[in-house]
Amino acid sequence: MDYMKDDLKAVKERDPACISHLWLQGRKVLAVMIQNRVSEIFAVGIHPGAKIGSKILLDHVTGLVVGEIAVIGNNVSILHSMTLGGTGKASGDRHPKIGDGVLIGAGTCILGNIKVGECAKIGAGSVVIKDVPPRTTVVSDFVMLLF
Repeated sequence: MDYMKDDLKAVKERDPACISHLWLQGRKVLAVMIQNRVSEIFAVGIHPGAKIGSKILLDHVTGLVVGEIAVIGNNVSILHSMTLGGTGKASGDRHPKIGDGVLIGAGTCILGNIKVGECAKIGAGSVVIKDVPPRTTVVSDFVMLLF
């Protein structure tokens, strides 16, 4: 039980997104237990505060992370190992907003308070830190060789 208390304390101190209805009601142990179980079973971390639209395709959902204030529109397709995360800000509007009809490729990180416009396509392995206009395809092409 002491380990669980220590874990709860660490989460509360280091995770700015550590709020949910259960958490705010003081039912912290239950909130963390549910989130941990979902993460264990599905290897998915979706904050209970995230807003997710309808007709979402989560293909090979393993490795999915969706932050507290993230918004995912309708008819969005998301492949595995995708993150909608913050950039280190502890509060405020710090997560991406994904428009309707967007395709997000595998291994993609979309970070910060940015917007991805409707029907945009984000290529696999991309790191997106700026707004993406509607009906645009984005790919990362930066490669660095380390010797």
